[in-house]
Amino acid sequence: MTSKTIAQGAEAKIFLSENLITKDRIPKSYRIPELDNMLRKRRTKSETKLLIKASKIIPTPIPQESKEFDKIIMPFIDGKKLSKHLNTFPLAKQKQILKQIGNSVAKLHNADIIHGDLTTSNMILSQEKKIFFIDFGLGYESRKNEDKAVDIHLLKQALEAKHFKSGETLFKEFKKGYSKSKDSKIIFKRLNAVEKRGRYKH
Repeated sequence: MTSKTIAQGAEAKIFLSENLITKDRIPKSYRIPELDNMLRKRRTKSETKLLIKASKIIPTPIPQESKEFDKIIMPFIDGKKLSKHLNTFPLAKQKQILKQIGNSVAKLHNADIIHGDLTTSNMILSQEKKIFFIDFGLGYESRKNEDKAVDIHLLKQALEAKHFKSGETLFKEFKKGYSKSKDSKIIFKRLNAVEKRGRYKH
């Protein structure tokens, strides 16, 4: 069974083999081996748990059982990564997609799941027109509105950077979808505070 590397970051390599994705956490030579193994095991276990929880409420790849402590094996999602393709769609479709994203993020936040890297690079529009959220490597569970606001702030920044032609319009559609969150008004107020802090720092 041959596999090919399709992505590599500082923390992990992503391999594709047949119709399966393997996320392999990279050992860090600067760490004591025992500590490195412990950290990779903990982070892999945490991400797997988060993916399983998220998959029950929104489309995400569902991890398979694995005996390897530093790998997550999951199905390959055939579709279009939104970071590359969102701008190619008509504006009406882009707005529809962002409203759908807002709805999904609201569901995550209602379940106290923080994605941690909420950008269009981690969203795939599948052949079935579902939006799959991937890469929960920086994710965690939190009830804090501050953490949920920061999650949204990351997405807003991504829209302004990668989809700047219609970023403001698209974020308005995201907000419409996110309004299904039980605490949406409080969280958007917190988002304003997060943005003010960012402007003050610069």
